[in-house]
Amino acid sequence: MSTRTTVVWVPDWPVVAAVRGADVPPHLPAAVQHGARLVAVSALARAQGVRRGMRRREAQGVCPELVLLPADEDRDARLFEPVAVAAEAVVAGIEVVRPGMLLLPAGGAARYHGTEVTLAERLVSEVASRTGHECQVGTADGLLAAVLAARTDAVVPAGGSRAFLAPRPVNDLAPVAVSDEAVRAVADLVDLLRRLGLRTLGDLAALGAGDVHARFGTWGTWAWTLARGEDLRPPARRRPEADLEVGAALDPPAQRVDVATFAGRRLAEDLHALLTAHSVTCGRLRITARTEDGTELSRAWRTDTGGLGGLSAARITDRVRWQLEGWLSAAAVERGSHRAQAARGRRGRDVEEVGVVDPDPDDHDDAVALVWLGITAEDVAPAGAEQGRLWGGASGGDLRAHRALDRVQGLLGGDGVLTAALQGGRDVRDQVHLQPWG
Repeated sequence: MSTRTTVVWVPDWPVVAAVRGADVPPHLPAAVQHGARLVAVSALARAQGVRRGMRRREAQGVCPELVLLPADEDRDARLFEPVAVAAEAVVAGIEVVRPGMLLLPAGGAARYHGTEVTLAERLVSEVASRTGHECQVGTADGLLAAVLAARTDAVVPAGGSRAFLAPRPVNDLAPVAVSDEAVRAVADLVDLLRRLGLRTLGDLAALGAGDVHARFGTWGTWAWTLARGEDLRPPARRRPEADLEVGAALDPPAQRVDVATFAGRRLAEDLHALLTAHSVTCGRLRITARTEDGTELSRAWRTDTGGLGGLSAARITDRVRWQLEGWLSAAAVERGSHRAQAARGRRGRDVEEVGVVDPDPDDHDDAVALVWLGITAEDVAPAGAEQGRLWGGASGGDLRAHRALDRVQGLLGGDGVLTAALQGGRDVRDQVHLQPWG
C-alpha cells in the first residue's frame, strides 16, 4: 500500500537554523560541527569545496572564512516550528519527520487546492511569506519517492514511484532515516547491499519479499518496501492539542510515599478534570518530581491500552504511587548501602585503633524529600479518536497484565521489560530479537 504524499523540505536546515540563531551575516559560508566533523554545510560553503563529514581543520583549510557553529537539536526544532505552522495554514494536519522536513497526505489537500502543483506552489509561497525561508516541495506515492522528489521540486505521477526510484543508488535510502539508530542501521544495510552487488533501488525492489526478510531482516524489509514506492504506514497528522500539566509545591517536603501519594491524588483529580473539560485523552503520563537539593526526577508512563475503562483519576493515582515508591525506595536503598559501607570503614578503624565501635551518627539522617510534584498528559488527542478492534479486543485479564507490565517498565525504565520479535537470521537464535515492551 502507498499513500500519495507531499514532502516540504528546507535544504540545509541545521545550518539555516544555526545562522538564524547566531545572527551570522547571510553572505558568509557556514557549517555546523559536532565534535571534530561537519554535519551540515551551507550552499555557499559547498561552492567553495566544503563537504559534510570533513574535519574542522580540513574545512577551514579549504575555506578560511568558514563560520563554524555548534550542533543543537533543540534549537533546530524550536526554530522550525514557524515553518510547520506556515504549512498548517495551507493544509490542516502535518507530520514533522525531523527539523527541516515535514510531510502530509496529498490526496485531500490536492483536491481542495485544485492540483498537486498548485498545492506545492501554495506551500512554498506561504512558508516564504511567513518565515522568510525557501523550501522545496515534492509529491509522489510513498515516503522515499516523495523525499527524493522534493530535492528537485518534482511531482511524480501516480503509480510512477517505482520507476522513478529504480535507477537511483541505494545510498538514497539515507534521507528517510531519522533517529541515530536508524542512521547507523541504514548505513550498515547500504554497505552490505553494495558489497552484494545490489547497487540501485531497482535491484533491491526486484527481489522477493521472503528472500529479503530472510537475508536482511527487518531493516531489509523496510528498505525493500520503500524501494517499491510503498509505505509502512500513512503520514501521521500532527495534532494542535498541547500537553496538559498540573503541579504543586509540597510544603512541608514529603519524605514518605503515603504523604507524597496524598498530594499526587489531588493532582490526579485535577488532571482528570482538566482532560474532561477539554474532551481529550492522552497516550502517556509524565510524572515529575524535584528534591530538596534541586535534583529533577522524571518518568513517562503509557496509559491503558485502547483506553479500556477510561483514564480515571484512580488510575492516574496508581501510576503516581508506583513511581513514588520506585524513587523513594531506590533512594532509601542507596542511602542504606552508603551508610553500611561507611559504618564498616569506621568499625575497622575503631577496632584497629581503640577496639571500640562508636554508634553511627548518620543513622538518623533525614530521608530524601520531595518539594515539588507534577503530572503532564502527553500525546493529547480528542476523546473517542481511538478506534477499538472489530473483534478480539482486550479483556479484563489483558488489561491487568498490561498495567502490571506498565508498572514494572515505569520502575525499571524503557529497557527494563523486553519482548521477543522475529527478524531475519540463519538459525532460531538469530531470528529472535529482544525489544522494549510496547
